Amino acid sequence: QVQLVESGGGLVRAGGSLRLSCTASGRTFSTYNMGWFRQAPGKEREFVGSLTWSVRSPYYADSVKGRFTISGDNAKNTVYLRMNTLKPEDTAVYYCAAAVLVTIRPYEYDYWGQGTQVTVSS
Repeated sequence: QVQLVESGGGLVRAGGSLRLSCTASGRTFSTYNMGWFRQAPGKEREFVGSLTWSVRSPYYADSVKGRFTISGDNAKNTVYLRMNTLKPEDTAVYYCAAAVLVTIRPYEYDYWGQGTQVTVSS
């Protein structure tokens, strides 16, 4: 069992930055592929990016590539999502998730955090 807790959301102006954190407890953190997703009102949950610990290589959705950065700290059991040059269309609830598989499909993730709201004003 893995428990995930996100933090760091908030309200920011367009062009600004935020860093989200996702701290895990439970089973060994580093055995999972860690993903970030977001869901805006009335829309489906969208893949943002992921970090596979075994290769330490992040993967990003095209919509955030070049603006968002995923990193992790094994010692703290924490993965981060640094978001720069934020746009109003980035407004959503952001979730971190853990999967045994290396995947971008939300239904293939085994554990989810509670989500944190990010609102970008124009």
